[in-house]
Amino acid sequence: MLLRRAGTVLPCAAHNIKANIEMHSDTKKYNDAQSTGDQEICRLLAGQIDLGLPEAENRIWHGHPVWFLDGNPIVGYGKMKTCVRLLFWSGQSFAEKGLKKEGTFQAAEARYTAADQIDTQDLRRWLSKAREIQWDYKNIVQRKGRLERLK
Repeated sequence: MLLRRAGTVLPCAAHNIKANIEMHSDTKKYNDAQSTGDQEICRLLAGQIDLGLPEAENRIWHGHPVWFLDGNPIVGYGKMKTCVRLLFWSGQSFAEKGLKKEGTFQAAEARYTAADQIDTQDLRRWLSKAREIQWDYKNIVQRKGRLERLK
């Protein structure tokens, strides 16, 4: 399912990517509120996520842009004190060197301080794995904190 998208075309010329996907207006607002360098990171991440998961619903969740498949959080990013963190909710199951364990569930992250640190080939592979490997975060409360693998 695609959520309505309004307003901004994502040019990623610095990485030889030209996407004609319009960014969700709330995600655009979030990105525009960041510093210049962090805006570049956020725009690149949003563009790549939209390209890699075009069927995902994008919205601001807990203050950060997050993409969902069938109501399950898949990937998102957020500004931290010293970096922009890219988070895959099921990322520990990807078995990827570029992702580090985050928290006590199945999440894994990558952190960036500049857009040129983002390896778009890695990111595309991670997004593909994110579609194929999912843990059921949507129902974690009903299961009293216990995760079950969906795919």
